[in-house]
Amino acid sequence: MLVLSRKIDESLIIGNGEIRIVVLGIQGDQVKLGIDAPRHISVMREELFEAQQHNQMAAVSVPPQELDNLKPPSPKDSLPPLEKRPKSP
Repeated sequence: MLVLSRKIDESLIIGNGEIRIVVLGIQGDQVKLGIDAPRHISVMREELFEAQQHNQMAAVSVPPQELDNLKPPSPKDSLPPLEKRPKSP
């Protein structure tokens, strides 16, 4: 792991300049970062990335035969219709 020190408004560049990370602020034990990256590059917090990976693994682990056994929700499970709002005077 590369460890760098940066001050507020200092940045670092990743790759061929496609990704730029800027230190926007420091408050206590939190650091605010700004990330400039092309739209085709996904940027997300690590815990969300790990949750996404876990969900994808769980989804592909279901055998196709089990999908055939799924039943549509019964009408009693559906939400009640929205009530009509009173007209304003």
